[in-house]
Amino acid sequence: MTQPEVTAQGGLLLDARRMGVRVAHTIRDADAASELVPTTITLVAFLLLFWQPMYTLVRDWWSLPEAGHGLLLAPVAIWMAVKAGVRDDAKGNVTLGAAVLVVAVILRYMSGLAAELFTMRASMMLALGGLTIYRFGTRQLRTWWLPYLLLWLCIPLPELITQAIALPLQFKASQMGAALLRMRDVPVRLTGNVIRIPGNELFVTEACSGLRSLTALLSLAVLLGGLALRRPFMRALLVLVAVPVAVAINGVRVFFTGFFVYYIDPELGTGFMHLTEGWILFVVSFALLAGTTWIAVRVEQIISAREVSRG
Repeated sequence: MTQPEVTAQGGLLLDARRMGVRVAHTIRDADAASELVPTTITLVAFLLLFWQPMYTLVRDWWSLPEAGHGLLLAPVAIWMAVKAGVRDDAKGNVTLGAAVLVVAVILRYMSGLAAELFTMRASMMLALGGLTIYRFGTRQLRTWWLPYLLLWLCIPLPELITQAIALPLQFKASQMGAALLRMRDVPVRLTGNVIRIPGNELFVTEACSGLRSLTALLSLAVLLGGLALRRPFMRALLVLVAVPVAVAINGVRVFFTGFFVYYIDPELGTGFMHLTEGWILFVVSFALLAGTTWIAVRVEQIISAREVSRG
């Protein structure tokens, strides 16, 4: 074979290889384009259908103190979902995903007629779950369980439920605060959620009931448990611990308010000092929750070590 013939064959092989690469790129681009179109349509439809609950939810995060934790939890949840990524074995469940989406759309329509915000927002979360199942399957939803749960916790409870929870919390905080004041020899007369001390009356209102700190601490407990703990029982125990911590800290806050008002200055029961006191005690409650998490991690390590030694 002569040199020109070898060169010609090499050129043909090179051209064929380039053609194959171009065809592969064309197929890949076509696949990407074919996925981009339904993805874009789905995104636009989702925004059109759930724009109102999304807008009102972000507005409540910004304006309502009891919902302010959503400004922190929602970005954290999105970041955690992106970091976890999509499973290699992800496979969409079209039937189940479509069924969940149909339920979500019906729920959105009915809640829109009733102008009920919580159900409207719940339908949005249900639709997110349905889209995940439709595209990636139930395994992917289990992989994203923590960010998905955090997003659910970002939705404020209905006012009827918050009022039903806040009233017992007001009474409990009043009782604890009054008991602590009596221990410090402060004359106290308790009537419902009103603490009367000489020369002043302290009203434990709904804003001071501890509901805000309770919802925030429950969300933080879920986040800490999901990140640091591995056993469902220990995670549930951490969430349960957040409840008495929030109630006790709020009772201590009522005590400090009464103590400062009685012994120092009545002005310390309102304004900047009162708000600062609340923030400091919330930091204390978070530190207690973090300490409980550390203990739970150590307990899990001991249990795991014993299981390994037995095995």
